[in-house]
Amino acid sequence: MNPTYFVFFIYIIVCTLIITYWAAKRSKTTNRFYIAAGSLTGFQNGMAIAGDFISAASFLGIVGMIAIRGYDGFLYSIGFLVSYLVVLFLVAEPVHRLGKYSLGDVICSRFPSNRMRLIMAFGTFIISILYMIPQLVASGFLLRLLLDIDYSISVVVIGGLMTIYVVFGGMVATSWVQIVKTVLLMSGTFLLSLIVFSNLDWDMSTLVERVKAGTPLGEQFFLPGHLFGNPLEFFSLQLALVLGTAGLPHILIRLFTVRNTLEVRRSLISSTWIIGLFYLITLVLGLGTVALLGVYELTAADPTGNLAAPLLARVVGGDFLLAFVSAIAFTTIIAVVAGLVISATTAFSHDIFHHILKKGKSTEAEQLRAARWTALAIGIISTLFALRLETINVTFLVSLTFIVAASSNFPILLLTIYWKRFTRSGAITGMVSGLIASLLVVILGPHIMREEAVISLYNPGIIAIPIGFLGAYLGTMFSLKHSQTRAEFKQFYIQSQTGIGPRGEKTWKT
Repeated sequence: MNPTYFVFFIYIIVCTLIITYWAAKRSKTTNRFYIAAGSLTGFQNGMAIAGDFISAASFLGIVGMIAIRGYDGFLYSIGFLVSYLVVLFLVAEPVHRLGKYSLGDVICSRFPSNRMRLIMAFGTFIISILYMIPQLVASGFLLRLLLDIDYSISVVVIGGLMTIYVVFGGMVATSWVQIVKTVLLMSGTFLLSLIVFSNLDWDMSTLVERVKAGTPLGEQFFLPGHLFGNPLEFFSLQLALVLGTAGLPHILIRLFTVRNTLEVRRSLISSTWIIGLFYLITLVLGLGTVALLGVYELTAADPTGNLAAPLLARVVGGDFLLAFVSAIAFTTIIAVVAGLVISATTAFSHDIFHHILKKGKSTEAEQLRAARWTALAIGIISTLFALRLETINVTFLVSLTFIVAASSNFPILLLTIYWKRFTRSGAITGMVSGLIASLLVVILGPHIMREEAVISLYNPGIIAIPIGFLGAYLGTMFSLKHSQTRAEFKQFYIQSQTGIGPRGEKTWKT
């Protein structure tokens, strides 16, 4: 075990546990546990959103994809960035005004129903677990590589840490761990990119020539067509990435952690800038990997390319820089997983326990107890899944998560906010059909069935997403007699756009 790596990892763990101890003293109410009592500023929340969104797949995967796939690898990251425009212009402010703690609150502000809450909570569980598993698997491989720790022990360590953050610190600890992660990630990757340029004498033409020499693609490296041969496949992937973010529960509940809609805008604008700068840095690191390491050496060490950033750090900065970059990757994983746990925890304790099981009559102490036990259970379940998936390629789970979110949550949110004829039955059928379709198309695709696949697309979002919308439309058309009156929808729409309630009162979230 390299002592430099070990010291960096221990330092990260100690710092995040100190944050959790500090946050635990401030998480004595459900309002603080679920949404940090709306106490974050727009810029703080923007950093936390960026920390939530930039997962291990982004940090480790995108750099490797650019190094191996060239131009197409960078286009992959564009879908992540553009997705924030959909969130900003279509759903961010209405979600903030209509919800309190969860996505179930948003939908039930128009269609109050325990069945609706149950379905929304179930969708949150599915999306959170699917996203958590690849993060935990990645952490297991990372710690095994750097510290020579057994894979199972590595996964248990990460799973235990993320559970501690949520059980004791709630949203306060989760937010500040994500903010620290963002600061470390941006500063570390920016430093690494400067070192890369210094190794190339700050000459862009030298970088380009070295890239051409270091890849088997040659000059074709800078042209499209190396990721997917079928343009429909690439369009389908981009569609899922762009629309999926607007349906990710752990991103959307962050809109409740600020005081008003002005701070919501500041949150999303600042997070978009941070994420945009990060992806520009990944472009530099991907090119630097090819120029200074070479694709052949990269794929010999790791055929997937996921270790491109750590290997580049070792080439240009030795063990110390490798340890620093790996510690950043480690922080990235635990921050994202903690965000996923808090979203699933809120869905159960608030929507199911408080509203369905206790019929809205549970005490603060009972809700907090349910939330902490839920966080513990989710941590154990996701850790057990990750332990069993060591030998299985789970990278498709990341794209699957976006497909599920874009096929189920996004259509329901969009139509609930903007379609006056939309009904509760339409919301339920849309959510169910989107969930089932997105899971089925992946099960029947080449990720699972290999050469016997019924559906040939590796990214079948173009099939599942329209099914979610179609299910919502048909469910509405067959239940129009239960639709709201024009006056009822007008009042709901005014509240979603201005925050003015049914009796003319203004909520604290306007």
